[in-house]
Amino acid sequence: MRLLGKVSIITGAGRGIGHATVEKFLAEGSIVIACDIDPSLIEQVNAEIKAVGGSGTAIVVDVTDPVAIAQMLDSVITEYGQVDVLVNNAGIVRDARMINMSEELFDDVINVNLKGTFNCAKAVFPYMMEKQAGVVLNASSIVGIYGNFGQTNYAASKFGVIGMAKTWAREFGRFGIRANAVCPGMINTEILKDIPETVLSNIISKIPLGRLGDASEIANTYAFLASDEASYINGAVIEVGGGATL
Repeated sequence: MRLLGKVSIITGAGRGIGHATVEKFLAEGSIVIACDIDPSLIEQVNAEIKAVGGSGTAIVVDVTDPVAIAQMLDSVITEYGQVDVLVNNAGIVRDARMINMSEELFDDVINVNLKGTFNCAKAVFPYMMEKQAGVVLNASSIVGIYGNFGQTNYAASKFGVIGMAKTWAREFGRFGIRANAVCPGMINTEILKDIPETVLSNIISKIPLGRLGDASEIANTYAFLASDEASYINGAVIEVGGGATL
């Protein structure tokens, strides 16, 4: 078990990639602190952690609220004495063409995807610096490298978390802390539910592997990067998209 004994905080843990990451990290022996803004999802995740005999808990946390993040971290440090891994997975989409994008739509996405990532990392870095070890993983997207029609806000946020990861790799590498960004492609999660079938089929036809990705495939990537097997990977941007950008 490659994450045995490591204390991992995973945001946006209630569904999709975040939920798959919780399952993977538990299977790899990590103590998991699953965070999500939805109380009903947190209740389900807590039940699942207990059902598999895992270590950790699920907590309602709004990543746009630094006070809530600080309270969550206080409880983690009190209970476990350390934080080894942060997976900044929480994110939302609010799509619109630029000409139709309101300031509210732009701010909503930036506040969660970009500022939320900043808030969580800002809170955990002092604990990792004290331990002289840690891993921070930012959820970006292939949209965060290449852009996408109708996603000015999302692309800006996902470009931004790549820049953060690279900056943190420079700033905190001397403390034994690694920071990397993962860029999923088209993954079969709830985020695709509003895409018309004809549009989705057209997208899939352009992916060399000829299919959507599974959330577990992103979770597997996070688990590797969080582990000591990836001990010399720092400041990297890793696409997991089946070759969609080729």
